[in-house]
Amino acid sequence: MKENKTVKIGFVGVGAISGIYLENITKRFDNVEVIGVCDLIRERAENAVQRYNIPRLYDDMYELFADPEVDVVLNITRPDEHYEVTKAALKAGKHVYSEKPLASTLEQGRELVKLAADKGLLLGGAPDTYLGAGIQTCRKLIEDGVIGDIVGAAGWMLCPGHESWHPDPEFYYKRGGGPMMDMGPYYVTCLVNLVGNAAQVSAMTKRTFLKRTITSAPHRGEIIDVDVPTFYAGTIRFENGAIGTLITTFDVYNSANNNCLEIYGTKGTLYVPDPNMFDGPVRVMLAGEGKKDVELAFDNRENSRGLGLSDMARAVADGSGKFRANCSQTLHVLEIMEGFAVSGETHREVEIRSRFDRTEMMPLKK
Repeated sequence: MKENKTVKIGFVGVGAISGIYLENITKRFDNVEVIGVCDLIRERAENAVQRYNIPRLYDDMYELFADPEVDVVLNITRPDEHYEVTKAALKAGKHVYSEKPLASTLEQGRELVKLAADKGLLLGGAPDTYLGAGIQTCRKLIEDGVIGDIVGAAGWMLCPGHESWHPDPEFYYKRGGGPMMDMGPYYVTCLVNLVGNAAQVSAMTKRTFLKRTITSAPHRGEIIDVDVPTFYAGTIRFENGAIGTLITTFDVYNSANNNCLEIYGTKGTLYVPDPNMFDGPVRVMLAGEGKKDVELAFDNRENSRGLGLSDMARAVADGSGKFRANCSQTLHVLEIMEGFAVSGETHREVEIRSRFDRTEMMPLKK
């Protein structure tokens, strides 16, 4: 992605997901540059500065926000910290790209979107995996009418939780965490890009284990109190009449259906690759025919995290303000996910009021 201007990124949070962002921003996307980093654990920021030859190490995020050379703040703090960090950055006059979710609550998300609009700033966020070769190819197949009109969809994200491998897993079981807020953004973002806006949602939810024991270092043996549902069985009624189902859970050890998504059409079924990945495979099974692999029609097959940020940086550089992973999308996804939680608590269907316009697909590969 060659651009006339290199957009300078200030990095807030240098935790587990930061490595791939730093790799791609410093080596893959040449329209963005990491100008400085900060983290509550200073050693993490120091390591990033040394490894990636980053010019500046800030004492805290407020020093970063005060740097006039920072164009965009990249917020990859813990989920329940996204709101405060993004709000402070916007108030300081910075464009913001945030890891998922946009915020821990719909109310917070709406506040951030309004603040960005009031200040004339761009606000975008993860996930950007739907911009990869796999899901973009799926969207093209749907728009080309290969599987006909969409009838429904189904997705599954099933795992036993993160306390066996993550170095600091407690936040996954606190506000802003859980299988829906953690992994749901990949699946819901994929669904709304392939099927369209959601109109209503409903769900059943539960906490299967009220306490979890950490078995990974350095907190091995510590007990986590589980504060959020760890099993969601959700249903989406889309504006076009299609009905989707989505299960996300930290309570399942093995399943034949995992990390997968299917779109059902009047002419056949589309097998979508793992929404947490950029690559394929993409498969189609049309009525009366066998399952066939489809050649990917787009670039970005490898782990391209930061692709959405790079696309947003282009919109900052050219002044258009138009980019794909924008806050109208992340807000719609947040409302759907919160709607699942509300429905699980109240045993009723929840109306989805936000809307977003799907942006254009990525360029076809040459």
